[in-house]
Amino acid sequence: MVWKGEQETFHIPLATFESPLWPSTARGAKISRLTNGIHVAVGDERMARSILLEAPSAMEALATMQHILQNTAIIRDAVNATTRHGRFCDVHGQVAGHLLYLRIEMQTGDAAGHNMVTAAAEAALQAICKQFPHLKYGSLSANMCTDKKNAAINGLLGRGHYTIAEIRIPAEICRQHLRTTPARLAKLNQQKNWVGSMLAGSVRSANAHVANILLAAYLATGQDAANIVEGSQAFTLAEEQEDDLLFSLTLPNLIVGTVGNGKHLPFVEENLMRLGCRQTRPNGENATRLAAMIGAATLCSELSLLAALTNPDELMRTHRKLERKQP
Repeated sequence: MVWKGEQETFHIPLATFESPLWPSTARGAKISRLTNGIHVAVGDERMARSILLEAPSAMEALATMQHILQNTAIIRDAVNATTRHGRFCDVHGQVAGHLLYLRIEMQTGDAAGHNMVTAAAEAALQAICKQFPHLKYGSLSANMCTDKKNAAINGLLGRGHYTIAEIRIPAEICRQHLRTTPARLAKLNQQKNWVGSMLAGSVRSANAHVANILLAAYLATGQDAANIVEGSQAFTLAEEQEDDLLFSLTLPNLIVGTVGNGKHLPFVEENLMRLGCRQTRPNGENATRLAAMIGAATLCSELSLLAALTNPDELMRTHRKLERKQP
């Protein structure tokens, strides 16, 4: 993996009952070592919680939302007062009838941030109700977050680490080690991941099996595994460029942390240590490093599966051999 201009090799821990995932991911990782590596960038990090308030009328709900969005200090100050480890990012609002929805976003450092942003949203809710007594409490969570549910809003506004992993593979390496060509793989990616997903009505998602590796990596590193719902809303791109394969994976909602609930378990602690995610770094850099590593590992498995699917009998033959122990 090449991250922040430095190249390093690491072993990603995976916890899964789907035994073909290990050799499949290993095949993709081998390709990365035969090339210039997987280049990873993490563009943004934030966690969100939405709150619900009731106004006496739709007109008052709309007027209050406009006032809050133009004067965000009340929310910013309430959010920042709840923690030393996170800070207010942004707030977005929508009105439905007399109901006012506010989506509060904050950066949460090395924590995934679910509890941190919920505590911050609770403080913001109390501050808003105090300043605007005509509003009534609706809910501390209002589904516009959106937590562990398919929705477009997370990809548009951000929730988790916005992670992009990319690799360039020469045609000869594709033929020798993936048993396919850049043209065949790029064509399959277009037809399967993009056209097939569009026909299925997928929500901001065009990939082969991102959820498989996310779940395995989440369980091995103490993450909230239910976040694979939004985490697997990812985009796989494959293009033939000058006989090479340019292959990338974009994960807009990769929610991970290196501190917090679950990280104290001995096997999780050991895995995070081995990944170098327990170092003394500025707040947030360990979690960003983990997001980059999971992004790179997920690309490896995505690449290997798509290559297998370009050949008529490869996928099922491999599953029979590894899972059913059939020759």
